[in-house]
Amino acid sequence: MEEAKNTTINELLEKLSSSERGISASEAEERVQQYGPNEITETKTSSIVKFLSYFWGPIPWMIEIAAILSAILHRWEDFLIIFSLLMLNAIVGFWQEHKADNAIELLKQKLAVEARVLRDNKWLEVTAREIVPGDVIRLRPGDILPADVKLIDGDYLLIDESALTGESLPVEKHVLDVAYSGSVIHQGEMDALVVATGMGTYFGKTAKLVEEAKTQSHFQKAVIKIGDYLIAFALVLVVLIFFVVLYRHESLLDFFQFALVLIVAAIPAALPAVLSVTMAVGAISLAKKGAIVTKLAAVEEMAGMDILCSDKTGTITKNELVLSETKPFQDFSEKDVLLFASLASREENQDPIDNAIVTKTKAMQEVAEISGSYKVVAFKPFDPVSKMTEATIEHTNGNRFKVTKGAPQVILSLVDSKDTSSAQVDEDVNNFASKGYRALGVARTDAQGSWHFAGLIALYDPPREDSKETIKNAQSMGVNVKMVTGDHLAIAKEISKQVNLNPEIALATSFLDMPDRKAQDVVETANGFAQVFPEHKYHIVELLQRKGHIVGMTGDGVNDAPALKKADAGIAVAGATDAAKSAADIVLTKPGLSVIIDAIKESRKIFQRMNNYSIYRIAETIRILLFITLSIIVFQFYPVTALMIVLLALLNDAPIMTIAYDNVKYSDMPEKWDMRTLLSMATILGIIGVTTSFGILYIGLHIFQLNHEVLQSFIYLKLSVAGHLTMFVARTKGPFWSVKPAKPLIIAIITTQLIATIITVYGILLPAMGWNLALFVWGYALTAFVITDFIKVHAYKLLNHTGIRFHR
Repeated sequence: MEEAKNTTINELLEKLSSSERGISASEAEERVQQYGPNEITETKTSSIVKFLSYFWGPIPWMIEIAAILSAILHRWEDFLIIFSLLMLNAIVGFWQEHKADNAIELLKQKLAVEARVLRDNKWLEVTAREIVPGDVIRLRPGDILPADVKLIDGDYLLIDESALTGESLPVEKHVLDVAYSGSVIHQGEMDALVVATGMGTYFGKTAKLVEEAKTQSHFQKAVIKIGDYLIAFALVLVVLIFFVVLYRHESLLDFFQFALVLIVAAIPAALPAVLSVTMAVGAISLAKKGAIVTKLAAVEEMAGMDILCSDKTGTITKNELVLSETKPFQDFSEKDVLLFASLASREENQDPIDNAIVTKTKAMQEVAEISGSYKVVAFKPFDPVSKMTEATIEHTNGNRFKVTKGAPQVILSLVDSKDTSSAQVDEDVNNFASKGYRALGVARTDAQGSWHFAGLIALYDPPREDSKETIKNAQSMGVNVKMVTGDHLAIAKEISKQVNLNPEIALATSFLDMPDRKAQDVVETANGFAQVFPEHKYHIVELLQRKGHIVGMTGDGVNDAPALKKADAGIAVAGATDAAKSAADIVLTKPGLSVIIDAIKESRKIFQRMNNYSIYRIAETIRILLFITLSIIVFQFYPVTALMIVLLALLNDAPIMTIAYDNVKYSDMPEKWDMRTLLSMATILGIIGVTTSFGILYIGLHIFQLNHEVLQSFIYLKLSVAGHLTMFVARTKGPFWSVKPAKPLIIAIITTQLIATIITVYGILLPAMGWNLALFVWGYALTAFVITDFIKVHAYKLLNHTGIRFHR
């Protein structure tokens, strides 16, 4: 098998040495049929297993036991109803998660890695999954290898294979070396032959042996802690009832059935669906605005982000470089400087700097005509470490020389200091920078191979029209925007002024050698950083996090990947490399900062929805469980049946999933879980609910003098209606009308409460009580709702006044 594979590779290599390079489009189509699409097939849970997890999973298993106990006690009506409700819960939960999974999958497809492929002697952009063995692809810094390849043309590649081998240092590769799918290119540029794709790659074979580790965000942990708290609260009450039942010598079988469903009432059965759907809906909304969420946990981090370290180029500015001025040195002319700069550029790389130079060259006919007399023999692409490009040039007369362009300081270090004044270069660079221009040095070698500084070219990247207003909006939302750029300090200050950022910009070198405490203070107080290398970005994020900040970082290059990974919210900007996208939590598909502001707003809305759900869920549990427990202990009366509790747990939780679509006001400040305020408010609402429940019990028992069965239906309807009215109380900090609820939430609640009303009025599942009692319950519940909302508003004011944090 291996021998046959090698034979195929050798045949392809022989083909490449001929006049025709690359396979044809028709051959590629045939090989897609032969090898299948180039993708790693993830291990996915089957639909049947997912469905069963909702029917017999960690949350509903107690309801199943309650159903079994109903059968043991020969309560077949209860058994059938509970079983039917379980099926309904399983179907709804499965369908909602299925929709959420599909939505996220569609978003991920938008981030499909693209590759440059040679087919029919033309370089084409195709998605990585379309690549087949035999394709020739071009590899550049920042690319993630889409397949296993054999390198066939170019000088070298410096590749990070740590994801595959665990080796932290990059590996150097040359012609005929094999590079593996999933590796990240740090330096160099080469052509390569694809030899294996998809599950046939080294990475694909490894993927079969491991499962992706899933981590929980602070967001998820907080919600799960709430669930644990509710269950623990229920268990304490159940144990209390158990001792009372023993003391009174009551039926233990009846108690166990009731105790199980009592615990069911405490379990947030809708928790997984609410969490999944809310996150998925939020991710879809962000995608429509140009921000694709690759890690859903990042939604919480975005909501709490208080510092955003933003790239200048392409984020604050347009990333549309224009060559504005040329300053020649020594005996060189402006045409010479422009010619050498163009020869040190490569149009096919589509690099913004190279594009600006090439565009300017084509516009100057004289230079364009001269450049046709030169041939590029060898080319070293831009290296973020050396900060320069270099090309070996051959004239039609046979003379050879080298040209280079790059950071002025770097180019100046190549030449003889006697030929060019460092002070003069610095002065010109500063003059350009004062106008917001970025200067690049240009040099060439003579016949002896000595470098000579030819001159400077000035490039200008103007701020985006919306940057000024967007930064103002971010600051008003409690997000401190710090500009991070590799450009000269003077350029950073000039651009800062133009977008209303404080021009107090620090050099990256100013805090590198400081003790951590001093460095943290410098980084925290600085309004931006200039002359930053990629490794500095990581250090900046780290120092800010140590000061307790939640940090967002934007980036686009391969060397930005560590900083994006380190940041609480790593944001790959539009046009970012594959490596940056892979490391980031959020990938922007549109240029500019405004997309990030939209993402912050949407994230804070999602946070508010989950916070509202948590208050509602805790309050409901306290209200129902405490009322039932006190009724049993004090009055020796079961106010509701086990079936009624199941109906409350499942029927009332179903519409709560529509909270993912609810209207909320995002906070003006970064969000953080404030458990003291959350628990305090939930407890207040819960205790009010217990009081009003005893009120309806008293009215039904002593005023209406209802019999036991009708009284239970009377109380059940009150618990059901008041429960969803609690949702309307919990979803706002001000009066309930201050934020209009979304239509899906209103429709879902009205529908389920009409169902609850009809089954109690006509006795479909429960004892019938008629319309008069039902209307009284609605009037009572609505009156209690208004009073509760009034108390809530004043309770928030009191909590805020006493120093307990709360967001408006």
